[in-house]
Amino acid sequence: MNASTTTTSLYCREGNSDKEYHVSITPQGEGYFVTYAYGRRGSTLTTGSKTPDIVTLTQATAIHDKLVKEKTAKGYRHGGEPFTPYHQTGSEGNDTGFRCQLLNPVDDCELSRLLADDIHCLQQKFEGRRLMVRKFGNEIIGINRRGLIVSIPEPIRQAVATIDEDCLIDGEAVGDVHHVFDLLEFEGKDLRSMRYLDRYAALMLLLAYQPPALSVVCSSCLPADKLEMFDMLRQHGAEGVVFKDLEAPFSPGRPNSSGTQLKFKFVESASFVVTSHNAKRSVSLGLYDGDNLVPAGNVTIPPNHPVPAPGDVVDVRYMHAFRESGSIYQPVYIGPRSDILANECGTDQLKYKPTSTAAA
Repeated sequence: MNASTTTTSLYCREGNSDKEYHVSITPQGEGYFVTYAYGRRGSTLTTGSKTPDIVTLTQATAIHDKLVKEKTAKGYRHGGEPFTPYHQTGSEGNDTGFRCQLLNPVDDCELSRLLADDIHCLQQKFEGRRLMVRKFGNEIIGINRRGLIVSIPEPIRQAVATIDEDCLIDGEAVGDVHHVFDLLEFEGKDLRSMRYLDRYAALMLLLAYQPPALSVVCSSCLPADKLEMFDMLRQHGAEGVVFKDLEAPFSPGRPNSSGTQLKFKFVESASFVVTSHNAKRSVSLGLYDGDNLVPAGNVTIPPNHPVPAPGDVVDVRYMHAFRESGSIYQPVYIGPRSDILANECGTDQLKYKPTSTAAA
């Protein structure tokens, strides 16, 4: 009874807003499930399933048609560019047991030391979604920063399928390109205990001749090269840079402070918990200070984004935070973050406005 996956693609362009929504009916065993993908056109889309269990074709069609009707009522239209499908297995949301190595921020006072030493390499920090991809035989799965299985863009899946060996790679997905910066497993061997320099060298060899959908992140190690790359990335509007200790093994999770992998952002951003709705598409934001959820200001949700619900986690850019109130200044909404838990949104993310010292 297996038919191929059918997808309806909808697009909405209003002013500076350019977004897309795709809903698919996919055969699975003796039934079907309904999946969706949405976001800004050209970005890595947010994906999910409307059917936690398989349903009949009649049920799947009814769910599909309801979603299409809701979206067209909101201004979406058929047409546009062909949809690049996301590879979905029906196992999305299952915990793999794998965890990413997460980075602590660098203070301005530490920046000069990291740029000048020969211990840390420097890489570009990409503004995408953290994604590990594991190939084991014919099975290819995506894994998010929480260790959960997620769907991946088909061009990335196809590129990984061309790799002959089993492997686990780590990187940042931006649109249909996986910017890869680490190799954690290779041919059944766990490489996490190796120093980063050796893992990166093995990654360069593994992906030397791969399709454009897999791109190894460039590294600079010499102080002069790091400073040149740092200035170039800042001038070209990159999100920031990452410093990695070349001698360090892979350590999952985030250390309480410092660490062997550190990040420095050119533009401030953080993940917040939505605490309530305000008037005119504004929501209140909160951050955890220990066990207490404290106010962190408000942000307006643009018309091209759905208004998030209380309890949702969202990313917001800002200029700085005020130490007295904890509120952020000049907030700009980026979008939802389904891969970050609310209790991970702490006040330690904030960069505060410098305090001026009055002359005596």
